[in-house]
Formats: sequence, C-alpha cells, structure tokens
Amino acid sequence: MLEILYQDDYLVAINKPRNLLVHKSFIARDIKEYAIQELRNQIDKHVYPIHRLDRKTTGVLLFALDKDTLIKMNDDFAQRKVVKKYLAILRGYAPAEMTIDYALTNDRGNQQDALTSFRCLQQSEIDLPFAKHNTSRYSLVEATPETGRTHQLRKHFSHIFHPILGSRPHGCNKQNKLWLETYGLMGMMLHAVELEFTHPVSSERIHLKAKVDDEFKAYNAILNFDIESYL
Repeated sequence: MLEILYQDDYLVAINKPRNLLVHKSFIARDIKEYAIQELRNQIDKHVYPIHRLDRKTTGVLLFALDKDTLIKMNDDFAQRKVVKKYLAILRGYAPAEMTIDYALTNDRGNQQDALTSFRCLQQSEIDLPFAKHNTSRYSLVEATPETGRTHQLRKHFSHIFHPILGSRPHGCNKQNKLWLETYGLMGMMLHAVELEFTHPVSSERIHLKAKVDDEFKAYNAILNFDIESYL
C-alpha cells in the first residue's frame, strides 16, 4: 500500500517508494508496477501525475484527480509558484550555502537554464578509508530546485564535485562501490521531503512533508545525522 500524505476531491499526494517508476517507460519496459497504476488501484480513481520523481528518488509526489486541476497545477509548477525541498547526502563537505546556476542539456540536445539553491544542514566524517584518505566526509543538505530539469539535482551536485551518495550515473562510482561492499547499501540518497503550494480550488496554502525510508535511515545511522529534526 502506498503511503497517502494528502487527499481531497481534487488532489492526492503519496510518499513515493524507492525504485517505483511514476509511469510506464520505454527505457524500463520490463517493469510492470508503477505509481499511477498502484495509486489508481488503491483509491479506485483515475490519477494524473502533476510532476515527476526519478525512479530512485523517494518522497512527496502529487497527482490530480481531474484534468482541470492538472492544468492549473501544471501552470503553477511552470510559473515556479510551487516550493520543492529535497534532502540529499553528498560526498565531501559542501559549502554552507550556494546557488548553482548551470544550464543543462536535455535528451533532445537542447540547453535549458537550471537553477538550484541549497544549504548545508550537517556534516559527518567517518572511519571509512577512501583513496589517499583515512576517512570519508559527507554533508546533509536541503536543496531547493528553482527549475525542474531532468536529473537536475544529481547533475548540479556532480557539477560542483559533491555528488549525491548512491547516484548513478551522475555520482562517484568508487564511493558507491565502497558503500555497497562495506555496508551492503546502494540506494541513492535523494528524498523529496517537502512540497508547498496553493490549492487550485480552495486557495488554501498546502504544506506536505514525507518521512525518509528505511534505506535512507540505514545510511543516516552510519553517518549519525540528526535527520528527524528536518522531517
């Protein structure tokens, strides 16, 4: 059963599990379960995804229950009226605050502006030898993408040399392999923790938050971040 964070006559939001596709994809044709189908079966209503999350990303995912609501919410996303916040674990000690303004190229080869702001919440150094170092360093950050490009956060953090732990292909494969071999963990540490928007019908300001999953908690137990204070 999907965890439902919010539901009324117009909208429904879930805490998307890891490795669940939002919809059918020609890239993963062998996958037979996806969020649209699972949610539709669970609430017995047609649902329309308003935005997307990567297959490996967990967290708040919003759907419309009718096409009029879908159009209104799509407009709000396009006009950047919706606030999206993510938690991510990065390799290395990230800057205290930063705005990444770095254009990205989409699948069609077109360059698109892309803007991400983030702040570093906590840092951790653990006894995990890596390359020439006797320890490994990591940062827990809160990221706010101002635009919604494909793999934007993964690409932006890779661009500043602080890739998201567990990210493939926009990550550090050697670090990912080290965590898999040492701890048996391989999940991508990116979680859509908050979504804030104005309801398209009631005009009420809606603020949704999603808890992290067990895999994120397993990484957190090793790094000892006080993550609960941000959920």
